Amino acid sequence: MKKNSNSIKVPNITHHHRHIIKSIKAQANAKRTISEKLSDWVTKIFGGVTFLVLNVIWFTSWVLVNTNSIPGVEAFDPYPFGLLTMIVSLEAILLSIFVLMSQNRSAKTDDLREETDLQLDMIAEKELTKLLRMVATLMEKDGIDISKDKELMEMLKPTDLDKLKKVLEEQV
Repeated sequence: MKKNSNSIKVPNITHHHRHIIKSIKAQANAKRTISEKLSDWVTKIFGGVTFLVLNVIWFTSWVLVNTNSIPGVEAFDPYPFGLLTMIVSLEAILLSIFVLMSQNRSAKTDDLREETDLQLDMIAEKELTKLLRMVATLMEKDGIDISKDKELMEMLKPTDLDKLKKVLEEQV
């Protein structure tokens, strides 16, 4: 807890909320299957500069060897490099499958986080509307006519979540 300027203790909830958000990812990571862990690892390792450099070296060496550019080394896969083409195709297939598996798992975690955000937003909207009602009540008690403030009057109405849902569904 920290104190504000009026010496009132205010709880520091920011750290707690960060912990909740991090724990969603941590929980999702803990529930990964072996294949999901493998796909995350493959995506992490093979999605880096090191793998790119190794591929450039590998393919350059392959082409140099198989175009008889290196004296004393005999070509084993002459142009049009049929073996190299097959190896590259298989590599691309395997890597794309691992990337897709990793992305699918990540999308599930993102969906959960998005749903959590939506729920929190709905709670916050209700709380803010309640606060506005309380302020409006205090203003009326002080003799301030709030009925002329159309924007405030609109804000005091609860949000029609069903109507909002229908509008969003139409847009999708």
